[in-house]
Amino acid sequence: MRPVRFVALGDSLTAGVGDRVADGWRGWAALLADGLDPEAVEFTNLAVSGAQTRDIVESQLPVALGLKPDLASVLIGVNDTLRCTFDIHAVAARLDRAYAAFAEQGTVVLTACLPDPGAMLGLPGSLARPLARRQRAVNTVVHALSERYGAVHLHASDGGWLTDRALWSADRLHPGERGHRQIALRFHELLAETGLADGKPPEAEPEFAAPTRAASLLWLATAGTAWVVRRCTDLLPQLLRLAADETRHRVRGTSARLDLGAAHAVAMALAALSVTDGPEPEAA
Repeated sequence: MRPVRFVALGDSLTAGVGDRVADGWRGWAALLADGLDPEAVEFTNLAVSGAQTRDIVESQLPVALGLKPDLASVLIGVNDTLRCTFDIHAVAARLDRAYAAFAEQGTVVLTACLPDPGAMLGLPGSLARPLARRQRAVNTVVHALSERYGAVHLHASDGGWLTDRALWSADRLHPGERGHRQIALRFHELLAETGLADGKPPEAEPEFAAPTRAASLLWLATAGTAWVVRRCTDLLPQLLRLAADETRHRVRGTSARLDLGAAHAVAMALAALSVTDGPEPEAA
């Protein structure tokens, strides 16, 4: 019997940002890997900080498929919502391609609905609502495609755990060690229910002491500031336009149109995938 093969794809969440160990970041995926099988697990983490759905299909997916994993996690999408190039049709098509490729070779896929970055950062309403709308669109697509391909899906976009500051790192976007452990535990529970995890579940309590307030402030003043600068050059001009549009609709009492428009775009994106996957038309 060969070891269980688990490959993790995604962005900084899966890369482990927020869960610092001696040699770098660890994260929920590594914690989960240790509890998949009591005998042996081959774990490969392909996640890269800042990755978008395009990076998944172009860079990470080909490597992952070559490893022929039993399990593959695909947690992605937040970075797409933070870009001026956001397109729910493209996001849906890329996720469908990734899930379908794994399904074709018999790999079980792990997916998750993710929190809204605007709410996590505590942005004001006119700035937060456009990001929330985008993240809801991505989560709707992920949920629909997870059902379509029989993925093991974790609802991580809401609930009390999001408001528990003890679970989150100083940047308010990534879980701390305790938060990463919660994600690993929740995935382990889902996998154990379906007989896909036979090992001991990860410990809930952190192994290391939480960063001091001084260390957190230092991180925010260095790496955190650099992150904001990088995002502002791309996101801020568009976000301000989105906020202005949001404000105009609120003044006119037509905010519902924005939600309806986003829901329509998601429906059209999913419908397009259904048409693509249908039978080929007969030659004339």
